Amino acid sequence: MSNEMQEGAADRPQREQVQSRRGFLALTVAGSAAAGLGVSPSTASAEPPRSDAAVNPRLFSFVGGKTGEWSVVEARAVVGDPLPPVERLGILNKAVPAVPDGAKWVLRGVTSNERYLTRAEKEQLAKKQAALGRPEASHGALIPIRKNAAWWALTQDERRAVLEERSNHVKIGLKYLPAVARRLHHCRDLAEAEPFDFVTLFDYAKADAAAFDDLVAALRATAEWKYVEREVDIRLVRVKP
Repeated sequence: MSNEMQEGAADRPQREQVQSRRGFLALTVAGSAAAGLGVSPSTASAEPPRSDAAVNPRLFSFVGGKTGEWSVVEARAVVGDPLPPVERLGILNKAVPAVPDGAKWVLRGVTSNERYLTRAEKEQLAKKQAALGRPEASHGALIPIRKNAAWWALTQDERRAVLEERSNHVKIGLKYLPAVARRLHHCRDLAEAEPFDFVTLFDYAKADAAAFDDLVAALRATAEWKYVEREVDIRLVRVKP
């Protein structure tokens, strides 16, 4: 987002849009570290939420607690510290800047553009991948990941080389489409204080649970996963309404 905006009546709509976006980020970042670690919301921010800043269709909040549309059937720390155990997971397409009553944690992330794909890979994925929420996709997983400082010290092209030339990330994923659907959320785009850099939500049919296990096992064996310093694997079953 550019800060080089000229003053004047002609630019007023642009300034208002920038202010709105800054307000949204301020709202989200203020509660990020506290909410991710389960700190009381009263210490997270003294500024009341702004109605015009709370709407962002790309923002998702994952609330671990006693309510939600997914039942947590298993949760384990693959690398690093676990998250506090919870019974249910709720997924909200909005900002949740503080841990709600009865919940133990909130993770947040925004969907974004596909940053490391070639045009050919993008077209391949578009042909095969399915959307989340299919009627038969009764099982799922939420996998938050944080990568180490060495990863973030790499340039964009160096990360691409690790992801595909050395790890075959896209090629591995294509083998399990359309059985497994996923949506990637960038947490670091909100604030570096977030407890994870990425949160990925998957869903699949019960019959494809073994295939999903094979997928994550294959990805964890790649060069890319050597940069992971924290990963939690939370398995889910959709709660019938």
